[in-house]
Amino acid sequence: MKKSLRWGAAVATAAVASLTLASCGFSGGSGGSTGGAQTLDLMVASYSDNTKAEWQQIIKDFEAKNSGITVNLDVESWTDINNVIKTRVQAGKQPDILNIDAFAGFASDDLLYPAKDIVSQGTIDDFQPAFVKNASIDGTQYGLPFIASARALFYNKDLFQKAGLTEPPKTWAEFEADAKKLKDAGVTAYGMPLGSEEAQAETAIWFYGAGGGYGDEKTLTIDSAENVVGATEMQKIIKDGLTEANPGSTNRTPLMNVFIQGKIGMQIGLPPIVGQIKDKNPSLNYGIAPIPTKDGSAFTLGVADHLMAFKNKTDKKASIKKFLDYFYSADVYSKWVTEEGFLPTTKSGADKMASDETIKPFLDLLPSAKFYPSTNPNWATAQGAIQSQIGQLGQGADPSTLLKSIQAKATGQ
Repeated sequence: MKKSLRWGAAVATAAVASLTLASCGFSGGSGGSTGGAQTLDLMVASYSDNTKAEWQQIIKDFEAKNSGITVNLDVESWTDINNVIKTRVQAGKQPDILNIDAFAGFASDDLLYPAKDIVSQGTIDDFQPAFVKNASIDGTQYGLPFIASARALFYNKDLFQKAGLTEPPKTWAEFEADAKKLKDAGVTAYGMPLGSEEAQAETAIWFYGAGGGYGDEKTLTIDSAENVVGATEMQKIIKDGLTEANPGSTNRTPLMNVFIQGKIGMQIGLPPIVGQIKDKNPSLNYGIAPIPTKDGSAFTLGVADHLMAFKNKTDKKASIKKFLDYFYSADVYSKWVTEEGFLPTTKSGADKMASDETIKPFLDLLPSAKFYPSTNPNWATAQGAIQSQIGQLGQGADPSTLLKSIQAKATGQ
């Protein structure tokens, strides 16, 4: 997740200046409680120039309604936060509440409260079920889904019209037929970035679209029969000349810029692309649709960052619950998500934001979100292997053999 969740250049360029940990008095939750009052230490990641001010306003409003609780804020850049929290945990001085991408390592070390201890059941029930599953280990939810991103099919309506097309494809069969018409009209039909930047995401589109996937927290399934079908479809599209030249050496960001310039018929994109189009080519006539799949069933590749609460020396569960329930209330949470340009992980947040037509196609897909198996200890190795090897499909590699090779590298077998 990390920086990949952030919107485009408008908000991704500058990190919020960090407050020092010393000034916050972080001490592993051992202090800050006198006469019934409690202090919560909150460490969050910087998503934009506005992150600090937004959190400060939330804290100000919360403290006005909860006079016995004070919240100390520490904002860290994505460049620093992983190292900072690692150092703090090693010293036993972790914050009470943390916003970061991954939670599994902390949960495995028994450092986190289960979600049921730090938010009300109403808040838990409000999360999209797919995000709850992604925030759980062995059936226990530890992470609180914080912000989301999803993917959908961006398509160029003018190029579609040039090729005699009126609607985006829903199935692979429709996709192939439409892509061939775009090719015949002299257009690069589909952008397929299989370079090292994010090859695992493009590959997931086809694996999940075939009914497969990468596996779960316990088992990786890179070489499953369904994934071989997905990889075979990818190779067919490349061989038929329906993609850009050399997909294996093409990265997502520069290729999406080509789409924004109006030179590609279809490409998978994220919500930030909407803002980038407004900035770079506002006259682009485009649409957003669900990702085509083998059988036409809807899904999206989801990404989520998380909030989590540490078990510290002083029991602050009651204060933590008050703060987190307040944050996830529909008005507070939807305002934060809107200001930062993300998608909500709660059903009430989605309802509040549904009137925004630019993100509604993504909101509609959230209940069908699929995720990387980020809690699997071998996932990082698997991701690296996919990024470095999947481009070989464009060079004629046998899909089944290639996926077996990636599986073996990922699992060390």
